[in-house]
Amino acid sequence: MRKFEAHGGSRAGGFRQKFLLAASLMACCGLAAGLAGAQPYPARPIRIIVPFPAGGPTDTIARVVGKHLTESWGQPAVVDNRAGAGGNIGMGLAASSAPDGHTMIFVSSSFVANPGLYAKIPYDPFKSFAPVSKVVASPHAFFSHPSVPVKTITDLINLAKKNPGKFNIATPGIGTTPDLSAHLLRLDQKIDVVPVPYKGGAPSLAAVLGNQVAIGCQAIPPVTEHFKAGRLRGLAMTSAERAPALPDIPTMAESGYKGHEADTMTALLLPAGTPAAIVSRLHKEVARIMAMPEERRRVSEMGFNIIMNTPQQFAAQIREEVSRWGKVSSAANLKVQ
Repeated sequence: MRKFEAHGGSRAGGFRQKFLLAASLMACCGLAAGLAGAQPYPARPIRIIVPFPAGGPTDTIARVVGKHLTESWGQPAVVDNRAGAGGNIGMGLAASSAPDGHTMIFVSSSFVANPGLYAKIPYDPFKSFAPVSKVVASPHAFFSHPSVPVKTITDLINLAKKNPGKFNIATPGIGTTPDLSAHLLRLDQKIDVVPVPYKGGAPSLAAVLGNQVAIGCQAIPPVTEHFKAGRLRGLAMTSAERAPALPDIPTMAESGYKGHEADTMTALLLPAGTPAAIVSRLHKEVARIMAMPEERRRVSEMGFNIIMNTPQQFAAQIREEVSRWGKVSSAANLKVQ
């Protein structure tokens, strides 16, 4: 009996050894198959969606990043301009793209303004994307034609109060952050001025240069040289600090008007569900590109400041700005069909 038990125990031990060996072989095969099936990132060309026409600041920054990604990652990073509906067409396309890192999108401030302007948009600003970073930003400036007898934003407010309905403010378009900034000033200071949205920064700037509209508000890149040449008079900046390019123009907060901080941003997003490792790698790569001396100089000459905040910081900023500009749009009764 003892011999039989010993023999049975030996057979059982053999079975266990064979089972463990087979399991190990299966695990190794599975690991090898997984490694063989895994593809390096990026595995194919990258599409960079820009929801605006070529040539604008968002497109320019996207092409700078695309050029360097192509050089460093060994795959073409190609800009795909999908303009229309205030950026909604391109943003909707990006939101429905595969979350594998091969489609990314550069957006402007319309990304956070549109939820409060349109009855329906093809993306959820909080759920449709994985934020990467706010890459660059430019503050806005309130400015006037030299013929207007004002030198500060307080002078403008006082003049508007004494002359209700007389002054308009030219902006680059309905629902742009300069346009919303103009409405915020109107509502906050209870002045009877009318923001007049043009179809872009160039025509709105031309309107003030030609004195067709006395006051303007827009991002500073197109207006900086006109301030320096005396063709326009800068009244206040909407930045938290004075702009290095225009150190003599005070901020709205310095002038006594807190809560008017605003900028025109260029930011980077990926479709929701993109692996965190890809988000992190892209963030590090874009930060490296923006730190290059030639690119820092290019961005500065465009009138932008490099931001490069973290994905978490950018996500928090998206929530804050969607809420803030939504309230302004509602109070101003702004809607885009």
